[in-house]
Amino acid sequence: MNRLLPLPVVVPLLGAALTLVLARWPRLQRAISVGGLATTLAVAAVLLVQAYRHGPVVLAIGGWPPPVGIVLVADQLAALMLVVSAAVTLCVLLYSIGQGQADIGESAPITIYHPTYLVLTAGVTNAFLAGDLFNLFVGFEILLAASFVLITLGGTETRIRTGSTYVVVSILSSMVFLASVGLVYAATGTLNMAQLAERLDALPEGVRLALQLMLLLAFGVKAAVFPLSAWLPDSYPTAPAPVTAVFAGLLTKVGVYAIIRTETLLFPGGQVGTLLLVVAGLTMLIGILGAVAQSDMKRLFSFTLVSHIGYMIFGVGLSSLAGLSGAIFYVVHHITIQTTLFLVAGLVEVRAGSTDLHRLGGLARVAPLLGVLFFVPAMNLAGVPPLSGFLGKLGLLQAGVAAGGALPAALVAAGAATSLLTLYVASRVWNIAFWRAPRLATAEPAVRLPTLMVGATVALVALGLALTVAAGPLFDVTADAAADLRERTPYVRAVFPGGTP
Repeated sequence: MNRLLPLPVVVPLLGAALTLVLARWPRLQRAISVGGLATTLAVAAVLLVQAYRHGPVVLAIGGWPPPVGIVLVADQLAALMLVVSAAVTLCVLLYSIGQGQADIGESAPITIYHPTYLVLTAGVTNAFLAGDLFNLFVGFEILLAASFVLITLGGTETRIRTGSTYVVVSILSSMVFLASVGLVYAATGTLNMAQLAERLDALPEGVRLALQLMLLLAFGVKAAVFPLSAWLPDSYPTAPAPVTAVFAGLLTKVGVYAIIRTETLLFPGGQVGTLLLVVAGLTMLIGILGAVAQSDMKRLFSFTLVSHIGYMIFGVGLSSLAGLSGAIFYVVHHITIQTTLFLVAGLVEVRAGSTDLHRLGGLARVAPLLGVLFFVPAMNLAGVPPLSGFLGKLGLLQAGVAAGGALPAALVAAGAATSLLTLYVASRVWNIAFWRAPRLATAEPAVRLPTLMVGATVALVALGLALTVAAGPLFDVTADAAADLRERTPYVRAVFPGGTP
């Protein structure tokens, strides 16, 4: 089974090479891209079943045993992230194909889109499977290099300007990450995470804390936690709708995944738990207050994206079994729901020509299906019972109450307030854009929404509802994943069956 491990990385890379060669045959490009991501999803599902039943799946690349060689590891957390990311990237790809055909016919999307999108997918999957810090860095750089191209597609002045901010911030965070990797190697003599799990414990407390804070700084920028999140609301809304959707759904979650992985495997014990809880509370509140002040759907959703990252950091900061399980569940939920909302914003832009709330109105009357596609994930994001957003938040708030103490209690209050403000924001968008009398943008003759764009959005809405239906089994998986993260032994023994050298 471990022979399957490289496929989620290799298949998208091979697909990228083929689609680049076949730039003059857009139909073949589309077929290869869809086939490659469908294969990745199937492999990820097999790996998840294997990891859940039998423990982490490990492969030493090239036959070089760890810690000398590169090792790929798919435990329950990594495999679950692979499945969700593969499903989301496949749906977004189908959406972008529909959008391209509607815009400029058979030659769309532009030829560089498919190979770049597949390279981005390979970077994301490599980051999830990385068994050492340097390979994790490589995964980040692969996805960032592809994202630099995607965020500036079209070459408009606005996209170049905001894309430049994104590039600068990403490079600076990568420099911090690379410096952290070098310092970790200098202090321990290894970058293999299973080996680091034991060697870092032997370091002086001050050195260990400095390394932990440097890695948190690098990952915090990538995850867009406050106060390292100012770049995101200006960068994401200007990109094409499919690009914004996949960025919002996945790229920040790779940063969250890295925080979960390093804080549990490399730095257990909650040394920075208080810091993480404070950051989580500020991220939730300041992000949602920013959303309240917005009048454009894309910028509004960008601020809710920042805000709800705080829920995930809340669970990590608690460092309890219930907190980690709730955080993992919320990551899965948020990847799906936030991506869906950005795809809906793209549909609104196609139908009405704008996402500015001042120009919208009456969409529920002129496009009732579009109203449903917005309403369901919006209520899910707000945490309306019995949807998965409510279940994920309930799990996190219960973990906060169980932890006791003033700070966790304050975070519970902040989480509840953020949920109510999210409901207010979602209701405001519904009332203005969908419920009130039609405005100029929606009073024009109807624009037929491309079938493939609508179908991909419907699939993600259905996936969000499926998370509610399957919440029980999903919580079982996240609880097992959280237990393995806290114990650390299953991961270390899977990489070094005979004990760490």
